[in-house]
Amino acid sequence: MTQQLQDEFDSSVENAEAWMKAIQERLRINDNTKGPRSALEARLRETEKIRALEPEGSLKMDLVLVKADAALRGIGEDKKHEVLSKLKDIKALWEETAIYITHCHSRIEWVWLHWSEYLRAQDEFYTWIHNMRLTLEPDIELQLGLKEKQWQLSHAQVLQNDVLNQSVLLERLLEEAASLFSRIGDPSVDEDAQKKMRVEYEGIRQEAQNRVKLLEMITKEHEQYSTNVSQFQSWLNGVTERLNCCIGGATKSSAEDKLKALKEIAKDIRSGGKKWKHLENQCAEVIQNTSPLGAARLKDELEELRKALEKLKGLSSEEEERLLKIQQSESAYESQARQLEADIQKLRKDLQRIENDLDPGEGEKTEDELVTLWRKCNATRAALAAEESKIERLKAQLKELLRFSQDMQPHTESVVSAIHQYQSVRGKASKMSSDTETQLRRSIQNPLQSFEQWKPSVQMLLETPEPELAHIEAALAESSQFKEKLMTLQLKKDMLSNLFGEEKAKSFLQELAEATKEREILHKSLLQSKSKLQNLILQHKNFDAGFAPLQKKLSAIKAKLDLEKEPQPDLLGKKTQLQRLQMIQDDLAELAIHMEEVEKLVQSNTTHRHEMNQLSSESQALKRSLEMMIQQSEDHVQKHWVYNDKLSDLQQWISVTREKMDSCQDADGEQNTEDRLEDLERWLAEFPDKEIQLHLVEAHGQLVMENSSPEETARVQAELDQLKESWKSLKELATGLLKKCQLNRPVADKKKKRAFMDSRWVSRPAFHLFDVDPNQKQEKMGEGQSASSHLKLLHDFQEWLRGENTKLAKILAGTPSSADEIKAQQSKLEELQSRVPHGQHLFEDLLHLHPVIGSSEDLEELRYQWMLYKSKLRGSTSSLVGYWGCSLVCVLQQHSGGLCSYLHRVCRAALPLQLLLLLLLLLAFLLPLAQDSHSCTLANNFARSFKLMLRYEGPPPT
Repeated sequence: MTQQLQDEFDSSVENAEAWMKAIQERLRINDNTKGPRSALEARLRETEKIRALEPEGSLKMDLVLVKADAALRGIGEDKKHEVLSKLKDIKALWEETAIYITHCHSRIEWVWLHWSEYLRAQDEFYTWIHNMRLTLEPDIELQLGLKEKQWQLSHAQVLQNDVLNQSVLLERLLEEAASLFSRIGDPSVDEDAQKKMRVEYEGIRQEAQNRVKLLEMITKEHEQYSTNVSQFQSWLNGVTERLNCCIGGATKSSAEDKLKALKEIAKDIRSGGKKWKHLENQCAEVIQNTSPLGAARLKDELEELRKALEKLKGLSSEEEERLLKIQQSESAYESQARQLEADIQKLRKDLQRIENDLDPGEGEKTEDELVTLWRKCNATRAALAAEESKIERLKAQLKELLRFSQDMQPHTESVVSAIHQYQSVRGKASKMSSDTETQLRRSIQNPLQSFEQWKPSVQMLLETPEPELAHIEAALAESSQFKEKLMTLQLKKDMLSNLFGEEKAKSFLQELAEATKEREILHKSLLQSKSKLQNLILQHKNFDAGFAPLQKKLSAIKAKLDLEKEPQPDLLGKKTQLQRLQMIQDDLAELAIHMEEVEKLVQSNTTHRHEMNQLSSESQALKRSLEMMIQQSEDHVQKHWVYNDKLSDLQQWISVTREKMDSCQDADGEQNTEDRLEDLERWLAEFPDKEIQLHLVEAHGQLVMENSSPEETARVQAELDQLKESWKSLKELATGLLKKCQLNRPVADKKKKRAFMDSRWVSRPAFHLFDVDPNQKQEKMGEGQSASSHLKLLHDFQEWLRGENTKLAKILAGTPSSADEIKAQQSKLEELQSRVPHGQHLFEDLLHLHPVIGSSEDLEELRYQWMLYKSKLRGSTSSLVGYWGCSLVCVLQQHSGGLCSYLHRVCRAALPLQLLLLLLLLLAFLLPLAQDSHSCTLANNFARSFKLMLRYEGPPPT
């Protein structure tokens, strides 16, 4: 009996296994989406038949279970293990077969629905193409007037907007065709079919645009012509009104004013003819795009304008001829009289100007002033001789006026008065010229006489055994003055000839040449004496007068440097100390310049050179010590700044997190418990990063305390102790809040438990008290939760992603101009990058809740936005790295003296940040391992796809 039960069990297992393998083989043959639509439909029908056989498989499994139960009751303990092993294997094979049936049918059904939606959209697109082509094929009809053309243009613009709006549908259709082609490979959706649709659309769009452009040109041309016609009519009315005012007898204007007005009117009429020609050309162009009736109206309107212009031109010409005859007869006498008065006034002004220039001035005059005055007198006499011809011309003009029967007495008196003024100025100029010439001769001979008197005194000074340097320099100055005066006289050869005559001027110039040679000989002798005296003075100069200030300044710099060796109490003190060290460096550079100047004076003295070398050695040693202190001070300031920045960030995060936990602790109710669990999960996810940041702050604090005063060391240690206490109290608060939430809601969903289990390591021993019961891991997700909590999770992720996008846009909007700004921008981008794993975790939670919240439009749009944000952040980080590298090279080149130290500081500051990023990357890779691998939602090929897909409105295919 036992063997029979065993055989029945084995037979049922073999039958079930053979049936499952046959089903899997049929599924493998049909598990393909490639090929034409008929083949895809056949595979879909086949998978439906296979799916209909699933109850048969369930019956076979039930039979296996019944046989296994009977066999287990009837066999011994030694064979139970074999039966259980076979039962386990057949169960696993059945589970695999059932999942394969569902997935294979879902994939093929989804592709079939996708293809059907695409074909429907394609038919609608080609129908629209056909209708639009029928609308655009007829030629443009000629219109009667401007209003009809504007209506026609408006209709064409409406058609163009319709064509442009269809571009969105075309792009969507092409995207769906490319997506389908990648899945089915059918020629009906390949690249040639896509290009054909695009070419069809581009042809319609180009035709619509060309039609609108042509109608816009026609309408604009007609509008411009209508505007020009209106302007021409307004101008014609204005000119007609002006001409009527000139012809009418009511005006009181003179004939000359009327003539000017008529000339302006005639000029305007000539320009009006050009305007009419322009209108005629425009009218011919407009008529080409106008109906015959409209063209006849345009021609009649233009002809009326031409007739009005011709009539106006004839009236203007007749009136102008009449006024010209009157004006010519009246202006003959007035023009000649005005010309005479103008010539008299001009002559009087010229004579008055010449008389004003003859003023010799008061007091003694120098030689240059006498020469200038003498030349001025000669020029005045020449100008008076030229004015005599004007007197004769005035007499001739007065005789011409005697022919008219007008009163000539005023003109005669004016001419006689001008003649008397001319004779007076000529006499005054002659007297002044003779006086100036006499004084100039006397002044020219004075320098030669003074030199003859100075020469004996210089010869006596040179013969003195030990003359004084001041006397020698005074004699050289006087010699230079005589040289200038004698050379000036030699250059005035033409003036001397005019003053003395040719023979006397020649003799005077020979005397000047001899005096010049004697002065040069005396000047050379004086220079030799001066050089000897100066050499003697330079040999006796005291070296200590320049050396003592250098020693005193170097000692003062040493004293200042000794005072700066004390540690500073805070960051402000360290920055101030660095500024003082840089000022001391400037003083030392100034001292080096003074030392170079003093070294030039001691080249021949061995003792002085030894003292200067010793002073230079002390200066170089002091310079090296100062450079080392500046480098150390810069390092201390950088360390202190990094410590303050990281400490402030961590303190701010602790404070904000504490406020959130306090507010969450005050909330009550079952719904609030769910919200608090979600918030607590989000806060606990930040604990690992912040704990690493706490250790970094402690490390930076130790570096600051090594280089600070005892007071600053105590203050930094107190800050670190306070930070640790705050961190410890925050962990205790989180522990209490977690315990309270678990007491209020003992049965939690599977996703929440897993989040708390993953976050246990954050708090280390503090959270081991509240481990979740492992037996509860198989409960269904979403049990006991309302739909509003899932929608809130979706809304929270949208708000978080919107905030991150805003921060990234602000960072990319700024243009860094220095290495510090580039470093700050890179730090902000790294901070955004560090929060990407947290965002990915939130998004995967939304995918887990996909059956609850449904396949909504918001979730698809959110998937696209999240993918776009990560791509933009990755591209911004890589581009900034290249920019930062170039900037870093420039900075290192500018500070080549401290290159090694600077690289050491950069690497030391970057190493903790790189370790933090590596840890976050490891956490991101470990997150998927904590998820349930047996979820049907995650097993679907398209569940985690970031690609755009057609929306399916209906029951889920799985």
